[in-house]
Parts: sequence; C-alpha cells; structure tokens
Amino acid sequence: MVLLLFVDLDPDLAALRPLGGFFVLRVTGEPLRPPATLARTYARPALPQDQDPLRVRVRKVGDALRAPEPRIAASVAQQGLAARLWSVTLGCAALYGAVPDLDPRLLRWDPDGSAPDDLWLTEVRPRPADAATVADVVLHGHLEPLGAALRARYRVADGLLWGNAGSALAGAARQLHQWARAHGRADVAARSGALTAELLAHPLLARTGTLTAAGFRRRSCCLYYRVPGGGVCGDCCFTRAPRSSPRAPSG
Repeated sequence: MVLLLFVDLDPDLAALRPLGGFFVLRVTGEPLRPPATLARTYARPALPQDQDPLRVRVRKVGDALRAPEPRIAASVAQQGLAARLWSVTLGCAALYGAVPDLDPRLLRWDPDGSAPDDLWLTEVRPRPADAATVADVVLHGHLEPLGAALRARYRVADGLLWGNAGSALAGAARQLHQWARAHGRADVAARSGALTAELLAHPLLARTGTLTAAGFRRRSCCLYYRVPGGGVCGDCCFTRAPRSSPRAPSG
C-alpha cells in the first residue's frame, strides 16, 4: 500500500504546470467555448454524428493520422485521453498526496482541440491518493465508460483498449519519474513508482503488460503501425510492424 503525506490541493493545481502539457489541468477561467462534459461524451449519443463529442474526436485524430480505418483512430484517441487522465491523477498523487475528483460531470473536454487533450475541471474537490481511489477515479469513472462507448461505436477490441490504458499509465509514470530525477525529487519518483505498480496490479490492468526495471511491455498493439508512416511503439508487443496480417492482436 502506498502511504502519502496529504497536502491540500491548491485551487489552480499549480504544482502540475512544470510537469508539461499532459499533466496540466485547467481549473480557472472560462473555456474558449463551451466544451462537452466527459459524462456526455461517454453517454449513448443523442445528437447527430457531427455533434457527438466522441465521434468528433475520433474523426479529428483519424484525419490527422490519415488512418485507413476508424478503429485505429478510435484507439489512438482513447490512449491520448487515458494518458491525460493518468498524468493528472498520478502527478497530483505524487506532488500533493491527494487527487482531484474527476467526476465526468465536472470534467469538460474540447474534442476538437489539439493534442494533448484540453481538459477543464469546473470544481476542485480533493480525494485520497491511494491506489483504490485513483482506480475509482480513472478506471471506473472514465476508462470503463469510454471503452464501452468506443466498442459500441467502432467495435474496438476490449483487450486493445485496456492495453492502451496500461501503456498510458506506464508512460505517464515514466515522464513523471524523469522529471523527478531531473529536479532532485526522489520522493516524487518513489511515490509515483509505487502507486503505478499498485495500479498495474489492478484486475483491469494486470493482464495488459509487464512492468520491469527496463520499462513496460504491453501484450497488445494499439494499431498505430497501420497509419501511413507509423511504426511500433516502444512498449508494443511487436518488435517490428507486422506485414502479412491485416489485423493486429487485441490483447
């Protein structure tokens, strides 16, 4: 179990700013335009496709990548949002010893924005930074309903999406560890490393890959190799892009 010293969250979450764009969460000021809540994004669409936030995001990612099929764009879009959610919670846990409540009804998102995904929290409510709470905030609060929405709309394999979630968590931890070492914050590196290990042992993530001293190796593929000019990611199950099979393993 990870034990953290609780420091109350400041209303601007200012400690996240030096960590980089994936970790920053906007919490003050009005957004440039009224973005969709993530609760609305995950819900069964009641709007035309061109106004459905999830389809808007997947289409934008697909156009940027020139993805040959929508499920590839859906996979990359999901991994990008997962990376943002993990980065915010892991960064807050390691720096504050608390995490913000990222209730999808409080968290707004601009699906037509650039990467990394633009997130805006309407109210900062601290929660404990133990692994069970972080899993409740990210896995159950976001990645489960997001995965269900993507499977329903794009038929993306469940194992692929959870592999993306594990990969995104490991990537966020790696970035935070590098920052901590560069700034002499061994305490931050230790806390984030321990919390990441606990989270990767969660039943939803335990089969997504293996965390070793050398890094994380996932058991599925995000399909990025199938975009023009794409290749395999550093933690991919493949060592080189497949040539013969039209579909990658899903987990």
